[in-house]
Amino acid sequence: MWYKTSLSKTGTVIPMPVPSSYNDITQDKELRDFVGWVWYDREFYVDSNWKNDKIVHLRIESAHYNAIVWINSHFAFNHSGGHLPFEGEVSHLLNYFTINRITIAVNNTLTPTTLPPGSIKYERNSKRYPRGYFVQNLQMDFFNYAGIHRHVWLYTTPQIYIHDIILKTSTTGSTGLVTYLVVPSEAGNTIYCDIQVLDKDGKTVVRATGISGTIMIPNANLWWPYTMNKTSPAYLYTFRVVLLADKIDVYRQPFGIRTVAVTDDQLLINKKPFYCLGVGRHEDADVRGKGLDLPLIAKDFNLMKWLGVNCFRTSHYPYSEDLMDQADQQGFAVIDESPGVGIEGNNMGSASLAHHQEVMREMIHRDKNRPSVIIWSVANEPQSYRPEAEHYFGAVVNFTRQLDATRPVTFVMNADFTNDRAAKFVDILCINRYYGWYSDNGHTEVIPLQLAYDLDSIYNLHHRPIILAEYGADAIAGLHRDPSVSFSEEYQVDLLAANHKVFNKLRHKYLVGEMVWNFADFQTAQNVKRVAGNKKGILTRQRQPKLAAFLIRSRYMAINNGTLNEDVCGRSITL
Repeated sequence: MWYKTSLSKTGTVIPMPVPSSYNDITQDKELRDFVGWVWYDREFYVDSNWKNDKIVHLRIESAHYNAIVWINSHFAFNHSGGHLPFEGEVSHLLNYFTINRITIAVNNTLTPTTLPPGSIKYERNSKRYPRGYFVQNLQMDFFNYAGIHRHVWLYTTPQIYIHDIILKTSTTGSTGLVTYLVVPSEAGNTIYCDIQVLDKDGKTVVRATGISGTIMIPNANLWWPYTMNKTSPAYLYTFRVVLLADKIDVYRQPFGIRTVAVTDDQLLINKKPFYCLGVGRHEDADVRGKGLDLPLIAKDFNLMKWLGVNCFRTSHYPYSEDLMDQADQQGFAVIDESPGVGIEGNNMGSASLAHHQEVMREMIHRDKNRPSVIIWSVANEPQSYRPEAEHYFGAVVNFTRQLDATRPVTFVMNADFTNDRAAKFVDILCINRYYGWYSDNGHTEVIPLQLAYDLDSIYNLHHRPIILAEYGADAIAGLHRDPSVSFSEEYQVDLLAANHKVFNKLRHKYLVGEMVWNFADFQTAQNVKRVAGNKKGILTRQRQPKLAAFLIRSRYMAINNGTLNEDVCGRSITL
């Protein structure tokens, strides 16, 4: 019963910063690779004024994976899911005139019904393994970082408060339409409020009353990815709610006016074709390992601008709210992905489906009002060829669409298109292909034939726009070979350039995006196929560019500026 008293009274404790992953904090190999329960506690005071007419809430932005929370030795709430916020009311558990203690137990074990899924394998041969030996089998290709990864907040509300605000935007001519719903903390409660929309300078542009309605904003400034409208990108209004009875400013929500739609061969933002010049990322895995690193987030956004990127995918889990705020503010389109990576046949049962739907509910609840989020992705590289995938992904995709019908829904697929059972459910097709790397390694000459055949066949089958969501090759920084060989920086460039030949032909047809894998090298579990992590980054884990970064920068900048010579595509790099 460790939650009954201070952890320091139960045994040896170590200091642990929050947010962070405990894996990378110490020099202890056992802690780095630990699987199971870890315990946190902290003492704190609360303002005595909070006792009167206030509700106190505890919010944890992310704890991986299962978490149980106690306040002053009393159970508060628990949560399953490693990447999204959860919270609960704790007013009745607090001491208002003396010290308080919060205790949180966190378990990073992955099972067949978690997202990502995994399994535990026990070895019982005492002649070969020590007693109690087991390993956590991962079904994803990144390190299973663990701990309390993001901020922990204690905050107050009035007895009746605003639980949520739902904003949906559209346009008619130059007029912006904002349909809103203010949700009170308890059904049946009446909230009388003044609704104001403020411009970027804080001036009121329109007002309304009531908890629901549609606001019209004449000559609206639209939110754009910064490469589409260089003069006025990422314009954010503020949705403000003031309680009329007390004239209290109770809620402010930044938002942008923009629309997203798909046709048979186009992805449209604000009714104009958008071509995704993107990167796949595992940024959050590395940031978690170092703690929530705000300077690194700022550095990465500057690097993406340097590369000419206008879009990224949160592969393969929802990223921090701090990072998503920057996407809203700086004008980056985001494919917002759930942690549904590595889903195999035995992960498609009813329990897994229920949890997957709950994760999508939490993700959409958190990110629904973000203009940067243009597509929901429910999974990455599942075994969508299996018979059970048809029911499973049909249910997940339809559930997601019911929660939010204003954005396209997808999953990122790598199954053979001839037997994929789930692609038919999505609005836009995201495809991963690694020709010249995982097949025909060393032979970039096969890429134009194989990739073009695949993409043409997939489009002809489904008649939906396609984003190539992943393509690339590992490159060890500093390894140079001419002629190129696998794992050299030169081979990574050659492979990317071979893919670009196909992109040049198809981006005027149905191809609406290209996303190199990966933005930066990232940590994985120890594996004989991985040399201290995945090296497919065009940047090192320390954010230094490889040769491929200059190739991508040259290409993306030329496309942005309309100067790309599509007949010239090779190892041509501007340094």
